[in-house]
Amino acid sequence: MRNILVVGAGQAGLHLALGLLKQGYDVTVVSNRTPESIRDGRVLSSQAMFGTAQAHEHALGLDFWAGECPPIEGIALAVPSPEGGKALDWAARLDVPARSVDQRMKMPAWLAELERLGGKLVVHEAGVQDLEGYAAQYDLVLVAAGKGEIASLFERDPALSPYTTPQRALALTYVHGLAPRPDYSAVCFNLLPGVGEYFVFPALTRTGPCEIMVFEGLPGGPMDCWADVRTPAEHLARSREILQRFFPWEAERCAGIELTDAGGTLTGRFAPTVRRPVAVLPSGAPVLGVADVVVLNDPITGQGSNNAAKCAAAYLAAIVERGDRPFDTEWMRETFDRFWADAQHVTGWTNTLLAPPQAHHLALLGAAGEHPRIASRFVNGFDDPSDYADWYLDAGRAEAYLNRVAA
Repeated sequence: MRNILVVGAGQAGLHLALGLLKQGYDVTVVSNRTPESIRDGRVLSSQAMFGTAQAHEHALGLDFWAGECPPIEGIALAVPSPEGGKALDWAARLDVPARSVDQRMKMPAWLAELERLGGKLVVHEAGVQDLEGYAAQYDLVLVAAGKGEIASLFERDPALSPYTTPQRALALTYVHGLAPRPDYSAVCFNLLPGVGEYFVFPALTRTGPCEIMVFEGLPGGPMDCWADVRTPAEHLARSREILQRFFPWEAERCAGIELTDAGGTLTGRFAPTVRRPVAVLPSGAPVLGVADVVVLNDPITGQGSNNAAKCAAAYLAAIVERGDRPFDTEWMRETFDRFWADAQHVTGWTNTLLAPPQAHHLALLGAAGEHPRIASRFVNGFDDPSDYADWYLDAGRAEAYLNRVAA
């Protein structure tokens, strides 16, 4: 039986570890937090997972909350008008509803499943010297912890990383009591060029169904306003202030909101970065980076947990196919390339949305309000971002697509 070690107990690391256990591997997971500290701590992400990512979880029997998590049935887009009101306002349904489960629920449950299946959990803050020991002991070491000393081992790829600084000031607010959207549930995506974005969607947290409010402000702009917030109550108040100022129709839904819990807020910022997938330790031993460690995107497109699930599925298949052959550096690069074949589209699209919109983007989004076919294609691209290359990202293809739709 081949023995594999995963450093990191997040969406990608645990998904991959559980898949390996079900395939008969000897698996150890190293986590810097206990299940209890994850469950009782601050929220970790916004994690809206679309159909493909959910299918990867379902294939391994990991969708424990499918029956109780509120569905996200579509995506709605709104752009404010300079004169007041909305310049754009349309919505379309997802072919497969998305879902969002608070990772403070998911990760402890998956850790319990890990141990139930015979996997081993080591609670430890792993460093470079630890990796040296792991590499000597295990057939394969996978690094799925995106922060700290070991993440810095993976070299930034400048050819694939156009940004060197954070492109958004980020904040999350988990709330109860937000008035539901009429017609059907959706990610309500609000975009104000030059200022930032706000989106909100249903989720499941420790205290039941909730809504997750996500704020993305351009650095130095009026939505980059979280530095002086000190308490959860102040965070909630600042959330309301932003909506009243920039998205008043969203503020109207918030009359009865309250935080889900004292840990239901988060702020931060980071530079979107693609890193080289293999880190070589001082001893010469290679280790393979997983998901956010090597492909870190801004959450503006909601792809983080989706990328993690897709990476775990791609790596799992590559490991199983490898059989008894060594997990050498060449195999590691090929395995990453297998993931990157899909992830490159996510990164390209996400980085495009971080930049000021181009004329053909605005033309397409405007036309989506009159052509349900365009709206549906845009919305369902969140599940398969590779489709955007054929019509959204290129000006010439966008014009040709609009002409075909109009005809």
